[in-house]
Amino acid sequence: MKDSFGMPTIVYQVSGEYSIAVRGHRARLAATRIASFLESLTSFKRAGADGIITYFARDVARRLKSG
Repeated sequence: MKDSFGMPTIVYQVSGEYSIAVRGHRARLAATRIASFLESLTSFKRAGADGIITYFARDVARRLKSG
């Protein structure tokens, strides 16, 4: 899309994905809640997204701020 239209690509992570990540953490399927969030968001960046709209924004911002 980015190459075809020459525009930045912004992705939106739907609430169902957020819910699955939270439930996975609660069921101990993910090492940490933030690790599962970061893996999901990293996959968007690897796919070429220029920006991400996500329910994880607050959690990730806290993590980035704390180092």
